[in-house]
Amino acid sequence: MPTYDTMRCHLETERLILRPWAESDAEEFRDLLSERGDGAPTVERTRTSIAELLAATETTGFALLPIQRREEGDFIGYCGLIIGRSTVEEPEIAYELFQRAHGRGYATEAARAVLDAAVATGRKRLWSTVGAWNTPSLRVLEKLGFERDHVSTEDSGEVVWLTRSLP
Repeated sequence: MPTYDTMRCHLETERLILRPWAESDAEEFRDLLSERGDGAPTVERTRTSIAELLAATETTGFALLPIQRREEGDFIGYCGLIIGRSTVEEPEIAYELFQRAHGRGYATEAARAVLDAAVATGRKRLWSTVGAWNTPSLRVLEKLGFERDHVSTEDSGEVVWLTRSLP
């Protein structure tokens, strides 16, 4: 099995800072998750999720990172690499932003930084899985050079699988 370098966990772009999780992110993370429309987890459950994300980083060498706007300093979502429906060798890129942050190019900007960080680990390919209904997310991935691989059907509906080879 090939070995990979550890992904950098502090990434900066023109407008954004991606950094490791802190326990103080729990309330805002919970608020973000509640925008999905299926209720809000407790702050305690969200703290547990943060601890699980940090533990996963220790195991996999890559991370899902909170996104802060550089000037405002506010938490607007997360972006990073996860195993998700994929593998350690070919992880998934994942992102989710508060609705108030949609339509400003933040997801593309954050995902581009994560893509560069993934290349630096030595990986050769990334995946992403997105609900077929999620046109904005599919557009972000298209801008980043991801291509449709196949579609699967899950309880939540159709899922589009996209992939991108890394240099």
